[in-house]
Amino acid sequence: MPGQDERFGGLAIKRTIISSEPHPAYEPRAVTVSDRISRHEEIYTALVTGLRDYVQKNGFSSVLFGMSGGIDSTLVAAIAVDALGPDKVFGVSNPSAWSSEHSKSDAAEMARRTGLNLQTVPIAPIFDQYQEALHLDGVAEENLQARIRAVIWMGLSNQHGHLVLACGNKSELATGYSTIYGDAVGGYAPIKDVPKTLVWELASWRNARAVELGETPPIPEDTITKPPSAELRPGQFDSDSLPPYELLDAVLDAYVERDLGSADLLAEGYDPALIERVIGLVDRAEYKRRQYPPGPKVSRRNFGRDRRVPITHRWREHL
Repeated sequence: MPGQDERFGGLAIKRTIISSEPHPAYEPRAVTVSDRISRHEEIYTALVTGLRDYVQKNGFSSVLFGMSGGIDSTLVAAIAVDALGPDKVFGVSNPSAWSSEHSKSDAAEMARRTGLNLQTVPIAPIFDQYQEALHLDGVAEENLQARIRAVIWMGLSNQHGHLVLACGNKSELATGYSTIYGDAVGGYAPIKDVPKTLVWELASWRNARAVELGETPPIPEDTITKPPSAELRPGQFDSDSLPPYELLDAVLDAYVERDLGSADLLAEGYDPALIERVIGLVDRAEYKRRQYPPGPKVSRRNFGRDRRVPITHRWREHL
């Protein structure tokens, strides 16, 4: 019903009463509070949601990544299938002369279990052509293989419109254990904030979750249990270049997540040589991290936003 008009300071104020009836009494409703999900489920769900949102909101319809049969690319495959569906996930196997038979078979088994698309493009003939012209050895020869694979992934991405995923984990990102313009290429990095030890835990959790739901576990058990290797030379294992991941991740947690210095690490009982080695690797790898694709934050302190240091410096750690 209409109210009275008033004037105040030259302004006309019109009052209108919508209803003269009193508001009904508030009746509280029962609220259901769900139990908190486990840490592994929470992180895995965040990784799935982050990938799905990034793909859809940036106008992509499918993803592609190098599928080596290792634990990192296999976990990325599981996340991608859960996020987008198997028909939109494309894995590319690029066996070289040093690729083990189980790596090739594990990738094929993952594709069989999940229904994702798997294409095999051997790189040995391409690598031989490069070597005839370049005659590389040592690390240069190893990195050449990684960069040949990256060219194949990006070519297929350009041709078919796939978003290329980088499959590196946080432990590798921290220590620079990746090849720029090789396995580090891509438009999105789903597990860049997931330490290697947590990668194994998430893979085991995803399989256990599948069993609970009466489904086939997506990740082959051999992929979880075999020693990690880049397979860029005969008999190569990650432990040749890095400390054991359980020890490495503990030091990285202290230095990166908790922002402790070398003196603090010494006080916690870590070996001085290990401290110097890990801190040196982390500090020298900042230029690689700046060029790495974006990815979701699931830790207390991630690289890029939370931890950002100069690329060029003359810092020295003194124990």
